[in-house]
Amino acid sequence: MEKTKRGSSPEEGSNKNSINDWLPITSSRNAKWYYSAFHNVTAMVGAGVLGLLMPCLSWAGGVLISYIQYYNRGAGATIMVLSWVITLYTLWQMVEMHEMVPGKRFDRYHELGQEAFGEKLGLWIVVPQQLMVEIGVNIVYMVTGGNSLRKIYETACPGCRPLKTTYFIMMFSGVQFFLSFCPNFNSIALVSFLAAAMSLSYSTIGWGASVHKGIAPSVDYSPRASTSVGRMFGFLSALGDVAFAFAGHNVVLEIQATMPSTPEKPSKKPMWKGVIIAYAVVAMCYFPVAFVGYAVFGNSVQDNILISLEKPAWLIIMANAFVVIHVIGSYQVFAMGVFDMIESYLVKQRNFSPTKKLRLIVRTSYVALTMFLAVTFPFFGGLLSFFGGFAFAPTTYFLPCIMWLAIKKPKRFGLSWFTNWICIILGVLLMILAPIGALRQIILQAKGYKFYS
Repeated sequence: MEKTKRGSSPEEGSNKNSINDWLPITSSRNAKWYYSAFHNVTAMVGAGVLGLLMPCLSWAGGVLISYIQYYNRGAGATIMVLSWVITLYTLWQMVEMHEMVPGKRFDRYHELGQEAFGEKLGLWIVVPQQLMVEIGVNIVYMVTGGNSLRKIYETACPGCRPLKTTYFIMMFSGVQFFLSFCPNFNSIALVSFLAAAMSLSYSTIGWGASVHKGIAPSVDYSPRASTSVGRMFGFLSALGDVAFAFAGHNVVLEIQATMPSTPEKPSKKPMWKGVIIAYAVVAMCYFPVAFVGYAVFGNSVQDNILISLEKPAWLIIMANAFVVIHVIGSYQVFAMGVFDMIESYLVKQRNFSPTKKLRLIVRTSYVALTMFLAVTFPFFGGLLSFFGGFAFAPTTYFLPCIMWLAIKKPKRFGLSWFTNWICIILGVLLMILAPIGALRQIILQAKGYKFYS
């Protein structure tokens, strides 16, 4: 459905189509609606397992509850539910805008940005933020996979020689080197399905094991910080974790681009069907673990609720194995967008030939880069909050609303107009406030850190 630009020759149009047939986002358009469901679950809970569940689901939810209940009981839970509603709304907007212009598909986030803001400005607004999100989340996936592998090792063999986290991150990256050779989204459909299934499995283990453990008599629900300043920074950091949990927007157009579309059967229908199922699964993964985990452990819960649980050992090993499988798939879903950007730039702008050799060099280099950054700067909790506030808030909470206003042009002071401006204001506040708490947390974590430990 790509149209040759007016004035371009048939040869140029044919060359463009052949390149699009090679690039990972547009090379295959035969995805089913359920591909949308598990790709979105893998992308969103993949980030959520970092932003809320694995590193901080109980912690972020609990911190929000405890810090805000310090002033207003119940507001913490309200913020989590509000984030779920707002991000579902902005995701719906992106699905609708994919084919809002007749005869044209916006297959990539930056293409929609160019339509809303102009050819050059759209690139500068969207691409840096999208790359920051996708590269940032892949780095944190490396850390998550490595930490979970280490937990499996320590639980299965408590008397064995301790190994550095670096080694486990390198083990995790070995799988990514292999999977990065998959050419497009549809080629990782099975990996994404397994990742989505694992998310529901380890989420259930996380809150189910917490319920079985029961609430300890000494559980403490007060904020961890003893000072007003500490409580404020902890609250701001938790906001970033919540923002990090709803991150599927950064690849939603790329996922929708893999679906067939005709004027009679536009891609938005099967895509939205998959999104609804995905968001239901997200709710089942996030909220029970956040609230049950905090109820059981209080302010002593670890960044990873599965690390807070120590018995039974077989269950902890199984749950962490599920997490590893999940983040393997989540890494690939986000990396596919980066691969597409790099390969598109090299082939279209730098005139490289679209070959397997080019793809091998690009993807191997990217996996190696994220592995290096992960073993060098594994400031886990702080990274989540920082990326959640600084990068995820714009691309998830308010950029879709700004684009909707620019392209759709709803009636001024109407319901749609007001709804979008409310989301924009809340998103901007989140972008400003969350990184402040995250930077403080990174500084505190870095004080006693030794490189490659």
